[in-house]
Amino acid sequence: MRMSPMPPLNSLIAFEAAVRHMSFTRAAVELHLSQSAVSRQVVHLEQFLGRKLFVRQQRQLALTRAGETYALRVRSLLDDCAQATAEVMKSTGENELTIACTAGVALFWMAPRLSRFRREHPSINLRLIVRDGVSLLSPFEFDLALYYLKVPTLAGFDTSLLLSEQVGPVCAPGYLDACRARHGLAVGDLLAPHQLLDESLLALEDAQSLWISWRDWFRYHHLVMPTHASPVVFNNYPALVEMAIQEQGVVLGWRHVIDSQIDSGRLVWASSSWAGHGGGYYLITPEERRETAATRRFKAWLRQHEAIAE
Repeated sequence: MRMSPMPPLNSLIAFEAAVRHMSFTRAAVELHLSQSAVSRQVVHLEQFLGRKLFVRQQRQLALTRAGETYALRVRSLLDDCAQATAEVMKSTGENELTIACTAGVALFWMAPRLSRFRREHPSINLRLIVRDGVSLLSPFEFDLALYYLKVPTLAGFDTSLLLSEQVGPVCAPGYLDACRARHGLAVGDLLAPHQLLDESLLALEDAQSLWISWRDWFRYHHLVMPTHASPVVFNNYPALVEMAIQEQGVVLGWRHVIDSQIDSGRLVWASSSWAGHGGGYYLITPEERRETAATRRFKAWLRQHEAIAE
């Protein structure tokens, strides 16, 4: 059955904001609209209702009697609607778990761990969301995330350090052998930082400047990257890693994240020198989201297994 009469929702939201501020201008700022757009929404609502809600005076608004009565009901209804919506968006079964991370973490770090976790906890239903930036996430779409942060604070989220991170150069075994030959090194020797300056460098493009770059890495070792250097740049970390596996150059590898490729022998550490911004990989949870049994179990499982790995 169609509910009638049903006023336009946008007009109700504009009206409620205008009532709270008693100003179309301040309501417009809150709603990220123009003052004229808010005024038009209220006029539209008044036309729908067939009566005035505001008395428009010079530099001042006042509610009519109908406006006062309607404002109380509208505010109550919108509050109820917001609360019901939040409860539905936040609600999840105790055995449901949605995890978010970057493509690199998903492929090289999270996937093998999720496989082991599923074998040990088959009753928990897992969902993985890949977003290459925590700023791209909505707090309503995940229960737990794992992202690299330079600093531990993130507005609207609780953060907990899982792994302190270090960054070092990695490449394919064959590429390292070729580097040793070029620099006259013995089998088993690793490259010094200055010996990497003339190598083919595979670089991650990062608009947010969260991760350490090759220039940062060399600067950490008191070296200046040559101005003529033109690294191969990708905006996708797994693609860069695949380029390194194909012996196309050297890529910066995040310890722990890249360990699966080291363990498999597809990549090796090209140098024993490390660098980093001092950040780490943090477990991130939305502040307003209720922590489920599945979330608690997975966090405890991760900490236990990563402590063993350390």
